[in-house]
Amino acid sequence: MKRVYKLYRVSVLGLLLFLLGAGRGFANDVGVTSINSGDTAWVLISSALVLAMIIPGLALFYGGMVRSKNVLSTMMHSFIAISLVSVIWVFWGYSLAFAPDIGGVIGGLDWVGLTGVGEAPNGESTIPHAAFMIFQLMFAGITVALISGAIAERMRFTAFVVFAALWVTAIYAPLAHWVWGGGWLGGLGDLDFAGGTVVHISSGVAALACALVLGKRHGYGSDNMSPHNLPFTIVGASLLWVGWFGFNAGSALAANGLAANAFVATHVATAAGALGWLGVEWSYRGKPTLLGAASGAVAGLVGITPAAGYVGPLSAIIIGLGGGIVCYLGVFLKNKLGYDDALDVLGIHGIGGTWGALATGLFASMGGGTGLFFGNPGQVVVQAIGVGATWIFSFCGTFILLKMIDATIGLRVSREDEILGLDLTQHRERAYG
Repeated sequence: MKRVYKLYRVSVLGLLLFLLGAGRGFANDVGVTSINSGDTAWVLISSALVLAMIIPGLALFYGGMVRSKNVLSTMMHSFIAISLVSVIWVFWGYSLAFAPDIGGVIGGLDWVGLTGVGEAPNGESTIPHAAFMIFQLMFAGITVALISGAIAERMRFTAFVVFAALWVTAIYAPLAHWVWGGGWLGGLGDLDFAGGTVVHISSGVAALACALVLGKRHGYGSDNMSPHNLPFTIVGASLLWVGWFGFNAGSALAANGLAANAFVATHVATAAGALGWLGVEWSYRGKPTLLGAASGAVAGLVGITPAAGYVGPLSAIIIGLGGGIVCYLGVFLKNKLGYDDALDVLGIHGIGGTWGALATGLFASMGGGTGLFFGNPGQVVVQAIGVGATWIFSFCGTFILLKMIDATIGLRVSREDEILGLDLTQHRERAYG
């Protein structure tokens, strides 16, 4: 027992020394004059807006769409995703995604523990390196949280925690490096302003793998699984709309005209997405729904994300409108194929992100990008390569991770626990008395 206690003390001491050593690199550049205070303020505010997209935005959006016996467990997924990813990002995630390149595939270990990531800008940036790091942390957090919509109401919480830690390390970090960190897709010229491939396609395709490996919920297709609290969902969708300005306009990394353009493009595309979804739904079902309006708005947000800094408002409206229509058809396809993606992550994020990435290759006309309709047909090919690579890597990698977890600790709750509800069986809590 004494030996174990001694080993514990040594381990804790070693961890503290490591953190202190890493921390020395964080607070090392007070008074750097090349930092722009306006740009820094905008990126920090944008980081907070993206956090609000996750909690409470996504937590409410997803929580309202499940049955009342699973609302807490579903909201918990968003909460634990940002908590867990935040710690991983500090220790190794950020370094793997953005540290100096290794073969175009992954970042090195230069910034493990945020060593050297401090108040000075990185390269020619006008913001502290730490501000860029925290902004990108929020992107990683929301990507993991998005996947949880596919596994709602049937995945063990322990399995989700393990999956989230492995996925952000093995799937998200390499993809972020490929596109934004100096990797091969960025070098190829792939245009992804704020995460069409890195965030939305990767999470949507991972959701498909989760749905296929986990299987359908008990009673799927026969029991009533309609949303238990649509006001939660519409409030969550509204918070996503507001927070997305930080997501997209914040990706300009400066308070400038590019940010303003991305802000405008994001808003009008979202409005068009809601109208596009409602138009198809009204025509097909005979009635427009509030859930449809919320889903269409999110579809428009997803669609414009990769293009926000590269297109004007008219192109943004076309992309948003197309996103609402395409994503409605994607959700409709789920019902035809019969897989149980509980909260339509593939239909909205996977399909919407794919549409947005390809549409960027068509409509890009500013911000350093030019697409097919403005004289550069080759951009469509580059975008297609980025889409294909993300689909293959995310699906195959996620499938392997899920099988590993299932073979070791198990993925799914028992049939009895699922019927009783995950709020009680996984957390010993009730949302409603």
